[in-house]
Amino acid sequence: MTQNYQSGVIAEASGDALFLLYNRNHRPDNDQRIKALLAALPDRLETVRARLPESALHLTIAVGSAYWDRLSPQARPALLRPFPALENGVRVAPSTPVDLMFIIRGEQHDACFELAREITREIESAADLVDEIHGFRYLDARDMTGFVDGTENPQGDDRLEVALVGEEDPAFAGGSYIHLQRYEHDLEAWNRLPVKEQEDAYGRTKADNIEYPGAEKSPHAHTKRTSLKRPDGTSMEILRQSMPYGDARRKGLMFVSCCRTPEHFELMLKSMVEGDEQGRADRILEFTRAVTGAAFFAPSTEWLKRLG
Repeated sequence: MTQNYQSGVIAEASGDALFLLYNRNHRPDNDQRIKALLAALPDRLETVRARLPESALHLTIAVGSAYWDRLSPQARPALLRPFPALENGVRVAPSTPVDLMFIIRGEQHDACFELAREITREIESAADLVDEIHGFRYLDARDMTGFVDGTENPQGDDRLEVALVGEEDPAFAGGSYIHLQRYEHDLEAWNRLPVKEQEDAYGRTKADNIEYPGAEKSPHAHTKRTSLKRPDGTSMEILRQSMPYGDARRKGLMFVSCCRTPEHFELMLKSMVEGDEQGRADRILEFTRAVTGAAFFAPSTEWLKRLG
């Protein structure tokens, strides 16, 4: 199942990243050009890795839910569907569909830049750049709110089990359902909160990253709202590949969920935005706002190569 997965889906956290988002344009034969690029990219990645072996370079290639049928009208991942737009007062999760996403990650920005340049050169005649975001490791793997990010991620082989489609959809085994949101933080408002209130909002201590016992968590705590169980009592997990970003105008988080099913992310998002049966929603969303939301599928490298 897993031998042909894209390494970027399950790789450990990197120090640097570029997020490139594109929509196809209306020039003749653009879908064929895009297919040829996607098919060639796994080998292009290996070429750049060979030139820059210390870069620990990874690439995730993902196709948007609305664009998938243009690339592969005969076969579609069983659960691929649009991003679920939600709104509850100040808590929002907009849907902003995008056709193609490339996430380039590594330990050297120049290596990420080199691969991004190759992708841009090949795709610019067939698709238009929607957004380009530079993500980076912040301090000791913290979000800009000051809390460690990705604490609940699965480890070891569990990463593959959580993130990759298996024999439940054999035509797309080794692929992954990916959801991307760009959050913008209101750090001025957040930093006015006393540290204890910040910790209560997360359900975790700030300095030493110790999770509260379940009985001590507020029903509005982020860790409470995202810790969901199936009817049999097992946890609904996702693999987060999120990274902070920031410049002089905006600071936030590129949230990335990778999973063998979209259901886990969708239920977590609903729990955060709409809350539980009593409407108790995620306190964190009072201080950070999602401004984009898109659903993708990242197929196996074998599937990509067959496009060519």
